Parts: sequence; C-alpha cells; structure tokens
Amino acid sequence: MSSVQGVVRDVTDPNAWGAAIDEAVNTVRRGGLVVLPTDTVYGVGAEAFDPDAVAAIGAAKGRADRTPAPVLVPDVRTLDGLATDVSDDARALVAAFWPGPLTVIFAAQPSLQWDLGEARGTVALRMPDHPAALALLHRTGPLAVTGAQRAGEPAPLEAAAAREQLGDSVAVYLDGGTAPGGASTVVDATVTPPRLVREGSIGLDRLREVVPGVVGPDTPDPGKEAGA
Repeated sequence: MSSVQGVVRDVTDPNAWGAAIDEAVNTVRRGGLVVLPTDTVYGVGAEAFDPDAVAAIGAAKGRADRTPAPVLVPDVRTLDGLATDVSDDARALVAAFWPGPLTVIFAAQPSLQWDLGEARGTVALRMPDHPAALALLHRTGPLAVTGAQRAGEPAPLEAAAAREQLGDSVAVYLDGGTAPGGASTVVDATVTPPRLVREGSIGLDRLREVVPGVVGPDTPDPGKEAGA
C-alpha cells in the first residue's frame, strides 16, 4: 500500500475498486483522512471514534470552530447502537429515505466514547446512497464525514476539486466520478414532532407523506415560548 498522501484512487467500477477500498480502510484505521463520493457531494471523513482524526477534519478544512461532524453509517441496524430515544416517527423517516439524502439528528448513546464537536449530546446520522461509500462504511463502521471543501468554499462534485482544496491533508481520495450535487435534508428527531432543520434534496412535502406531523423550520417551538 502506498504511504504517499493525497493519492487519488478510481472507484467507478465495483469490479476493480478492491485495492482502493483496502487503502482507504487502512488509512481510516491509522487515523488518517479519506475523501469519498456520496449521493450528494464529496465528503471528507475519518474514524468517528478517534477524536484526533475528527479534529483533523476541521484542520484540513481550515475551520476554527467545533461544528459537529455528521456521521455516515453503513445500514439502518447501526442506528440503535449510536442513538437513543429513537421515536416511531424517526424510524419511519429512516425506513423511507435511507439510503439517501436524509440526515437525522438523534440523542447520542451516552456510553459512546467520541468527540464530534459541540454536539451537545446529539448525533446527526445518515446512510448515503452510493455504492463506493457503502462499501467503505461496511468495512470501517461509522465515519465522521462533512463536505470535502475548505471553509467558505462550495462543496466539490469531483474528487479532483476536493484534491485542489484539501491537498495532502487527506491521504486517499476515492474518485467515484461526478457527484449529483445538492444537500441532504436535515431533520431534528430529538423533538416531538420532528422538525425540519434544513431542506435539501427531500422536501417538506415528501417528509410529510411519511410523517404528516413533521414541522417546518419556522414553526414556533411551544417549549421555547414557555421558557422551557
């Protein structure tokens, strides 16, 4: 395996991507960063349970704050190991839209030893609908992943564009071709009813087809109005 930083590996053909996925897995296990394609944009990821690796994501992006990193998972079964108090509404949304561009914020399992940033006891989970990303996640387990761009720049749709921005701070770039773009929709399932935080590729109307009670981001929060 090459120890050179910033190498680009082609993962467009599932029949030929074995060595590239192996290299990315080994990089993650060493605490390094990888760039991977998703069903929206390219992301930069690291072992979710390695605080130094997660911090390296922010450093690579030139981000000074501790914005919490979302976590990509390989399948729905991972959900209960990472989150607690998962409501029936949240399970319905996950069943309908995973794998896909839906990120759901849950209360994190308190026993987990991780530091994803200023998450305040929550974790944002998503299962991407991309074969190379899922192949990697099935080998590594959950990865902390955020957009593979420098702070303030647009998220890249190609591995080469991510390479231009992040350079040798990332060990391996998995090139899955041009990403479709867009953003994942973010829903906060720590509240009842679930609240749309960011509308992305899945609109509020589609969410309400599954869970009619989902509220929009501008809906007043009764608890906050009462001072709770």
